[in-house]
Amino acid sequence: MRLGICLLAAVCLTAEDYSALKVESVATGFPGAEGPVWSRDGYLLFSDFENKNIHKYDPAKGVSLFRSDSQGANGNTLDRKGRLYTCEYVARRVTRTSKSGKVEVLVDRFEGKRFNAPNDIVVRRDGHVYFTDPLFTPLDKRDLDFYGVYHWTPGGKLEAIAKPKGRPNGIALSPDGRVLYVANTDEQNVRAYDLDKAGRASNERVLIEKLPSRPDGMRVDAKGNLFFTGRAIAVYSAKGEALGQIELPEGARNCAFGDADFRTLYITGQNSLFRVRLETPGAVHY
Repeated sequence: MRLGICLLAAVCLTAEDYSALKVESVATGFPGAEGPVWSRDGYLLFSDFENKNIHKYDPAKGVSLFRSDSQGANGNTLDRKGRLYTCEYVARRVTRTSKSGKVEVLVDRFEGKRFNAPNDIVVRRDGHVYFTDPLFTPLDKRDLDFYGVYHWTPGGKLEAIAKPKGRPNGIALSPDGRVLYVANTDEQNVRAYDLDKAGRASNERVLIEKLPSRPDGMRVDAKGNLFFTGRAIAVYSAKGEALGQIELPEGARNCAFGDADFRTLYITGQNSLFRVRLETPGAVHY
């Protein structure tokens, strides 16, 4: 058998199969396309940080404006109550939006100092929040002298999990929520952390030494395979083995599993929104 991902019903996707997958263009005209997340209500949300908007894509109706003046919304995710969590790099904060539309600031400081520019975020099933805080645009005044990976507890406590030399970017959880993955853009690698029941991280290790391009966003499927955005979508096993690449018409910034069966990978490119159908559904924590 060739190296690949063995799926249900004895179907096996190989590295060659990934490169042969058909990527469909959904919409274009979003120069800051980022942060896609699928709602169980049947639509996709994604950011356009250049225009400071959040858009809504309904497969039956197309793209519409979800929120304007989003404070540079970048990464987005949802929790089990359907609340939207957003990293706002211009306002340098993380917000949570209720289903009724009320926006609250979840956190905007660490030890009294403002964040650099929160970038990507994930919420575990039990409400523990993890996000990255790199810096890709210059600030007039920078309060923190490090890049951070953070953990916010349901009780409102904030802790720094890591302070890497390079900039942490994409972040994701294993299907069981026991492992946290963080992609580092500068180091071009991926670190993994074990998570306990209280959400605390330990056993930091480098899972992937060198990705084929500088990583941005990432997602994990139900089998534990990791999908990284960059020049293409690079796919790796939970053990860090390269499985193949999904080629795109333009570079990719982020991705998210969606549709009712979570078997469609939605991808935000440099200016467009794409999608591709996969055999294995995504790992969803909401």
